[in-house]
Amino acid sequence: MRQALIFKSPWGWMGLSESEKGIDGIALPKPSKRVIEAVLRDQSHEPFQAGSSPRLEGVRRQLLDYLAGKRDTFDVPLDLSQGTVFQRQVWRVLQRVPYGKLRSYQWIAARVGGPQYARAVGNAVGANPIPIVIPCHRIVAQDATLGGFSGGLSMKRKLLSLEGTLTQLQRGRA
Repeated sequence: MRQALIFKSPWGWMGLSESEKGIDGIALPKPSKRVIEAVLRDQSHEPFQAGSSPRLEGVRRQLLDYLAGKRDTFDVPLDLSQGTVFQRQVWRVLQRVPYGKLRSYQWIAARVGGPQYARAVGNAVGANPIPIVIPCHRIVAQDATLGGFSGGLSMKRKLLSLEGTLTQLQRGRA
């Protein structure tokens, strides 16, 4: 059974879930604990048990440090088994996008098979169950517009602003 930790951050309520293999879900900041519970339930077909573990506590600390601008990388084991082979391939490429940098959906597509995969890449990016740690917020459209984000565009702007890349995007240098 998955274990989940729901906690309050300076940005709102957040949630983490893990399997035996590693972190398998992150619920981005929301205004209520109840919404986070629903997000974690929707991320997997498996139920979760509320609680904590050393791994969940470690990830919670890393996320809080990131949101406070004190961390730019994560050191956590991930369980990507809920994704398809293609989604896992896209998520691995996303992990190579450095803090403070932006990449386009086409950039990702070129690394997973070619430009014809840009739309499929967009779908895989949107299905990312571990946002922030797998930095899907750093992916923008080729024309330097924000594109989409599963956590909402205001959250994407906030994350990009934290990383100092929102100004790059506004100047059209994605």
